Amino acid sequence: MAKKSGKKSGGTVPAAAPAGAGDRADTATPPMKTKPYEKQMRLLHGELVAMQEWVKSSGAKIIVVFEGRDTAGKGGTIKRITERVSPRVFRIAALPAPTEREKSQMYLQRYVSHFPAAGEVVIFDRSWYNRAGVERVMGFTPMEHVEKFLEQVPAFEKAMVDSGILLIKYWLEVGPDEQTRRLEGRIHDPRKIWKLSDMDLKSYSRWFDYSRARDDMLRETDTSWAPWYVAHTDDKKRGRLNIITHLLSQVPYRPLVLADIELPKRRPAKGYVEPNLPLRYVPEKF
Repeated sequence: MAKKSGKKSGGTVPAAAPAGAGDRADTATPPMKTKPYEKQMRLLHGELVAMQEWVKSSGAKIIVVFEGRDTAGKGGTIKRITERVSPRVFRIAALPAPTEREKSQMYLQRYVSHFPAAGEVVIFDRSWYNRAGVERVMGFTPMEHVEKFLEQVPAFEKAMVDSGILLIKYWLEVGPDEQTRRLEGRIHDPRKIWKLSDMDLKSYSRWFDYSRARDDMLRETDTSWAPWYVAHTDDKKRGRLNIITHLLSQVPYRPLVLADIELPKRRPAKGYVEPNLPLRYVPEKF
């Protein structure tokens, strides 16, 4: 186990909660229906636009980190967050495997280049915490490198926060049965097969190795300046609504005030006539 950082947030992730916290599905509440889900999502999308306008006007710099189990819903949650906002403000950083050059760099170096400037929100679909998760479990890096990472990352994130970045970290947790169901769904659905990688298959059998890695990561890197927030996502709809609602609560944006806008009158044609050009049109099959 990695050396203690000694800088805990005092309550964000209770000491006993991470170990096995998501190793079972919560079936007490029935799955959320689509109609109320979309109704709530529409309201949240409006709030995300208000948050966007505040970020632009205030020059805020925000990083949102999404980590979690395979199939826990990181990509779907990020898609719902970003589908109604501007890609010039909300950017997604989903880094591929490091190149040979990047492997020779300081580990955190390639992530820093994606950090936000003023007026930007960067969402990391997996992040520097790969070292504490997949790299550890799959043996891609020595354990001493993992321990050094866990020891150093609280100070790294403190420097981020001290520079003016608002850092919000989410761990998405899904139960083993639901994970199996979702992976099998990817196997049999041509729309989702691209989501199923060789790494997913290799990782599937290592559920408890990932549990131990998760527990150490949360224990060592949950700090008062960069706490972890855990979301159970066996019910994807509820999970997405809960996460977006929480994200909005972490940003001190103001309600969006809609201006009283009237469309101007179009200028007259002044003799313009549509030309008869030999254009190629999309076939109208529907």
